[in-house]
Amino acid sequence: MSPRPVRLQDYTRSVVLGILLVGLGLGAVGCQSSPEESVAPPTPAERTPAWAQDAVWYQIFPERFRNGDPSNDPTRQTLQRPVADVPAAWRPTRWTRDWYEQAEWERETGGFYDGVYDRRYGGDLQGVLDRLPYLDSLGVTALYVNPVFSARSLHKYDGSSYHHIDPNFGPDPAGDRERMAQENPTDPSTWHVTAADSLFFALVRKAHARDMRVVIDGVFNHTGRDFFAFQDLAENQSDSRYADWYAVNAFDDPATPDTNEFDYTGWWGVKSLPEFANNEAGTTLQSGPRQYILDATERWMDPNGDGDPSDGVDGWRLDVAEEVPVGFWRDWNAHVRDLNPDAYTVSEVWEEASGYLEDAGFSATMNYHGFAFPVKGFLVDHAIEPSRFAELLRERRSAHPPRVRNALQNLVGSHDTPRLATMVVNRTDTGYAQPERFDYDNGAVTDLRQNPDYKVRAPTAPERRLQRLVALFQMTYVGAPMMYHGDEAGMWGADDPDDRKPMVWPDKSYDVEDDHPFGHDRPADPVRFNDALFGTYQNLISLRREHDALRRGSFGVVQADDERDMLTYARTHSQDTLVVTLNRSAEAHSARVPLPDSLRQPYEVLRTVPEGASVRLQQDGTALLLEVPGHTGVVVRPAP
Repeated sequence: MSPRPVRLQDYTRSVVLGILLVGLGLGAVGCQSSPEESVAPPTPAERTPAWAQDAVWYQIFPERFRNGDPSNDPTRQTLQRPVADVPAAWRPTRWTRDWYEQAEWERETGGFYDGVYDRRYGGDLQGVLDRLPYLDSLGVTALYVNPVFSARSLHKYDGSSYHHIDPNFGPDPAGDRERMAQENPTDPSTWHVTAADSLFFALVRKAHARDMRVVIDGVFNHTGRDFFAFQDLAENQSDSRYADWYAVNAFDDPATPDTNEFDYTGWWGVKSLPEFANNEAGTTLQSGPRQYILDATERWMDPNGDGDPSDGVDGWRLDVAEEVPVGFWRDWNAHVRDLNPDAYTVSEVWEEASGYLEDAGFSATMNYHGFAFPVKGFLVDHAIEPSRFAELLRERRSAHPPRVRNALQNLVGSHDTPRLATMVVNRTDTGYAQPERFDYDNGAVTDLRQNPDYKVRAPTAPERRLQRLVALFQMTYVGAPMMYHGDEAGMWGADDPDDRKPMVWPDKSYDVEDDHPFGHDRPADPVRFNDALFGTYQNLISLRREHDALRRGSFGVVQADDERDMLTYARTHSQDTLVVTLNRSAEAHSARVPLPDSLRQPYEVLRTVPEGASVRLQQDGTALLLEVPGHTGVVVRPAP
């Protein structure tokens, strides 16, 4: 979802859920088509690459990840708002400052939420390049990078171009803008390779050298008002060569020079995000933007135009995918796979998406519906019991074919939600719960501007145990786990914009966070890299990468114990078997877990979360006898 100052997300698309009646046992858990002749959707094997089933994803929000080159930092002139609206005292924000402390220029604009969107911290591509060794050490194998294309905002969902990296993410912003101004943006033969473009390709090469895939954000529903086509449209109105590119409601009438009647559709009513127009039949985009997007897609997937995609990106995440016609996505996905048959395309769909993936031809979806919602309801909010959790997982997992199921992006937090740690701090013990979404993205609950009582403090040690339990399930469930950058470092933050604090690094000293956006009392929380939590994520990622059962194995619930609030499940693949028990309760429990015949063998403890937890394991031949502390998980494997 595109970031924005006010929560606007309330998707209502309804797709009939095709639920396969799978039991809880272990057994079965360059070439372009015309808009009028949209290609047939591919099979799961054709649209879901094998590597995506083994991926461990890491989401990077570039402006807030790392400032590797202070010389390219944004200036007052490059901000989203007109320069006259930004105080003259504006400066880039110090990376390590208390998040809620306002600079002098921010106080001139009003309250915290009046100025925070004008902040820039200077995160850039050099910062990502510099931290590839860190990501490698964590065990990451695939990067999802939020928009990197030229745009004024901090989030870059308001693009001014799809065929250039933002100049302030590269080493020569002024020179890049001069080169871009010399082009015909709809003629790829005139496109230059800017310094920022070159640095991005270097990032892709160096990531590939570490066996990391790179997937970037495609925002093909709307642009910013600085986008070349919209600028020409706004100036020339119905005479513009781009007059049919956008959803224009009314052109300015030259006969009324004192009145501007120009009106167009903005994404969810936001005029700074004008929407592209669909063709007359509503089956695809208009031919102009459609062709431009196909050309830009090829630029990033096959930079040298030689038919070898190895130097290009490995796929795309598609913003607000359901708001673009399915016919366009069929053609676009076919084009992507023509460029690189091994490419991965993942849609941003918050609700049930199995039928949509089939129709549009995407590889997978960001798995809010099938993973994030149930996980928050059970492991974070304690709003549903283990048996209901298991049933939700079964229903939503079974809606997808196995190859797609294994490649779904299993995220918990993102740039569009509160951070996982803050979800735990504000779990349902404080009184928040809804039956379907578990208040996952309910602005009235998670947005500080609507709920000033929402807690902004750091998690306590017991709350960190719950975060670790979520990480354990994420790394041992069906689908490809995805972390939002900084979760492994211990970061916390409420919903947008507070989930977009600058990354906490071990080589930096941060101010204590003791301010509050509304001046409320709060604890003084030290901000520092959490080595112990990082170690937990590193350990669990290693576990996942070492075991085929966790990446491609079958899944079966062994026992859902509602009385003790415990869940035991098994992952099996060929000769590889692991059994995992989660104790969501705050209380220690002793439990007898009966084993099906296929699992009756001696076991030993392989991992506990948290590390060193006092877990006891005994066996009576037909069952595991477990003693598990509260908010603790244990992984066992067959004894040698």
